Parts: sequence; structure tokens; C-alpha cells
Amino acid sequence: MALLASLVGLVLVGALFPAVAHAQSPGVQATGLHISNGRLVEGNGNDFVMRGVNAAHTWYPGRTEQSLADIKALGANSVRVVLADGHRWAANSASDVADVIAQCKANRLICVLEVHDTTGYGEDSAAGTLDQAADYWIGLKDVLAGQENYIVINIGNEPWGNTSPDGWTAPTIAAVKKLRGAGLQHTIMVDAPNWGQDWQGVMRANAKSVYDADTTGNLIFSIHMYSVFDTAQEITDYLNAYVGAKLPLLIGEFGGPADQYGDPDEDTMMATAQQLKLGYLAWSWSGNTDPILDLAVNFDPKQLSSWGQRVFNGANGIAQTAKEATVFGGGSGDTQAPTAPGTPTASAVTSTSVTLTWPAATDDVGVTGYDVVRVGSGDETRVATSTTNTATVSGLTAATAYTFAVYAHDAAGNRSTRSATVNVTTDKAPTTACSVGYRVVGEWPGGFQGEIKIGNPGTAAINGWKLGFAFADGQTVSNMWGGTAAQSGGTVTVTPASYTTTIPAGGSVTVGFIASKGSTNTAPTAFTLNGSTCTAS
Repeated sequence: MALLASLVGLVLVGALFPAVAHAQSPGVQATGLHISNGRLVEGNGNDFVMRGVNAAHTWYPGRTEQSLADIKALGANSVRVVLADGHRWAANSASDVADVIAQCKANRLICVLEVHDTTGYGEDSAAGTLDQAADYWIGLKDVLAGQENYIVINIGNEPWGNTSPDGWTAPTIAAVKKLRGAGLQHTIMVDAPNWGQDWQGVMRANAKSVYDADTTGNLIFSIHMYSVFDTAQEITDYLNAYVGAKLPLLIGEFGGPADQYGDPDEDTMMATAQQLKLGYLAWSWSGNTDPILDLAVNFDPKQLSSWGQRVFNGANGIAQTAKEATVFGGGSGDTQAPTAPGTPTASAVTSTSVTLTWPAATDDVGVTGYDVVRVGSGDETRVATSTTNTATVSGLTAATAYTFAVYAHDAAGNRSTRSATVNVTTDKAPTTACSVGYRVVGEWPGGFQGEIKIGNPGTAAINGWKLGFAFADGQTVSNMWGGTAAQSGGTVTVTPASYTTTIPAGGSVTVGFIASKGSTNTAPTAFTLNGSTCTAS
């Protein structure tokens, strides 16, 4: 996860950055993905705009295969995969990297591979150098060769902190030259200093010299946008500077949820990226130390957080804007959309979920999947995806009326007209006996530690639970143990960790958390468990 600049808000990004010099045409073109006229294009010259997310393979290798499938099912055309070169975390082996590439290709995803050990060099003593990262990539040359159509090499994640960021330029140029000297012809991606956010403008000022150091011209810059970029002006100034200079750029990481440093303006990031046809890769799929940045709760695509819903299904989001790479068949000349699926029917209705089934659509080439949408108030929101003609929609509210419909799509991205709708009313919430005790363990200026004890006074164990409550004074949970918190405004929803998922009869479980606060820290007084009101204890 990207670390944030310590001086957020003290620098007006657009005002202090000098203009970017115009790029010159490259001398030699690499095969596969490459840069042309300041843009990332495929080997056939078709524009490729990344719309995807980051996935933390090196820390959760057992989750990668399913995560990539889920990310693709939600509409992404690309994914940035965290790897390690052995300096800070155990190195991902050549066979492991080859497997990751194969999984990306199997899921029709363009794959950005990045070394994370370089994060915050110069400020974080544990960080490795770009030179070490370059050696790691060269050691993988046999695995990477021949994959130029499918992968981009991101030399090192956020390879400089806030200490003397001017030191970023020379080692970046040296690493690029080292990779080219070793014969690697892939598109290379370079991250900015200042923990990726370039708030002092070093990358922007030196982009031309770094770009010119690549004799192939196949280099793309990556800016990470978190709370440094909290105004529309900062975002549009930064992105437009590169586009105007015809220097290739994408948003390699970005966040939306507010943190202790500020509130990123993700709406402007996504809208401007769409307007300028720049790629973006949201941070991150799941498994963050701070779960507020998890797009999917507990790696479950059926439990998208509010951040995940924004990225995948919101305005200028992945579902709305992603186009599959032509190397996988996207934009291959197939322009015929599938027929509309038949009218869905509902079964297995509970207080929080429903299973929908519909007659399959047909297509001249082949239907590859379906999108289930919730319809209401003249709008629609995608709530499930499936490769078959059935899907379960979860996370619903008890005793509530919903309207659903289905779209079909094919490999080229053609989407059918919408099916007829089906109306469903969820069951009433089952009564769950519960008690909740809330206490503040300790406080300090701007933050506090809290504890929530969830009791089960009933005679049967509670297997699986969802706790709900609301803060009144703008408190924001930043870390939690014993459970995972998802927060929207003041409303907090907590789901259990693996070791707290069962609350035995007559027993209890406890979750603890760290949160930010202002001058007032009123304790929440109303709690629900699985939709039932709990008594205070």
C-alpha cells in the first residue's frame, strides 16, 4: 500500500511543477505493447487504456488465481501484480512469475508486474534500490521474453520517499538503461518519488530526460494519487501536463477513501482519466493492512466495499469504460451483440440474498458472461457477474423490495440489450439475540483505540455475523483486528475474522480498532447484528 507524503496539503501540486518538455519520436519500436505518439498501444497499433486494479500476489500467493478471475469477471482489462525481488520480502521465483503471467493471460488481463521492495527508498531504511530491482528483472529474462504483448515491467514501486527526492532521476535512468542493455524490449513503467505522488514535481520536471534515456521510446510514467491529490485542479493540471507534452502516463495507484492526511478526489481522477484516455489501476483488491482500501472484503467479489463499488460500478468506472485488449479478442471486428437474456426468476430468497436464473442469451461468436444489475430510480448498479445463467446476489437489506435485470456480453465487449426485470422482496431479518459493549481503550490527539465486545446470550451459536453501527463525530476506522471494517461516512459495518466468525452460545468475541477523531469522540449507542438490534452491555 502506498505511503502518503508527510507534507500533504503544504504544496500546491499544479502551481509549483514546471512544464514538461515535449517528447521526441522514439527511434526503435519494441514488439507487443509499446508507446506511439505519447500513448500506450498494442502490437497492432490499437490504443490500449488500462482499466484495472492492484493485486498483492507476493503477500497472498494462494489468493492470486481466484482474485484474477474475480477481477476479470468484474470487467477489468488489466491488473498490476505485486512481486518481490528478495531485498525486503522473499523473492518470487521465475516459475512463480511465469505462473502469474500465465494466469493473467488465461483471464485475458494485461499484466503489469512490479517489484515492491523499492518502496520509499531514501526514507525507509528497509527499501531496496532500483538497481537491485533491475537485476531481478534481468534474472527473469527467460520468463519475460516473448511476453511483450501481455506484460509491462514496472521496475520498482514508489522507489523514493520524501527525503531528497531529486535523487530519484539518476538511478531511474540507470535502471532503464540497464534493462535495455540486457535486451529486454517490453514497455517499462517507472513510478514517481514522494512515495509515488510526486508532490515536489521531480518526475514531472525530469520526465523528458528519463524518457529520452530509453532508446526504444517504450516507457510510461506512473503517478500514484492519494490524498496529495485532493482537489480537481491538482489532478487535472498534473495529468494534462503529460498529455500536452505527449509523454505517456497512467495512474498506477489511486485511493478514494479519506484518511488522516486528507480526502482524495477520486471522482476527478477517474473522470479526467476517461476524458484524456489515460489508464488507471485502483489500489487494491483485498488484504490491505488498512482495510478501508480493500475493494473486496476478505477477497470476496460478492462483498465489494463502497470503494470497490465506486471503482468497478460507478461513473467512469471499470465496468463502464474498460475494453479488453485486442490480443485477447477485444475489438477484434466482432461487432454483433448477444441477444437479450430471458426474464430472470428468483429463488432461495433470504433476508440478505437471492438467487437469480434466466434463459441464456445467444451470440454469433459466443456469450462469455452476464452482468446482473439492480434497477431503480432511473439508474442501475451492477451487483453480480456470472459466466453461467445463474447468479446469487448478496448483501441485500431485509424486508426490502428490489428490481433486477441481466445483460449478456461477448469476448469482444459487445453487450446485449437488458433483459426484462424481476421484482424481489427479501425476507424479514431473523431475530438474533445479541449484546454489545463498546469502550475506548485509550485516546491521543487526533486518534483513539476502541474495543467492541459482541455477546451471544442465546442458546445456539451464531455462525457468521455482520455488526452495524454509526459514528456521530466523523471518526474513521483505520485499522481493525478480530474483524474487518467497511465504512461509508459515519456508518460502519464489521465482518468477522476467521477466528471470530462463530460466537458460541453464552459466549462472546471481541474486536479492537484504531480510529481517527476530532475534538469530540461520542461513543455509538445503537448496534445491530445480522439486522437485529442488540442490547448494550
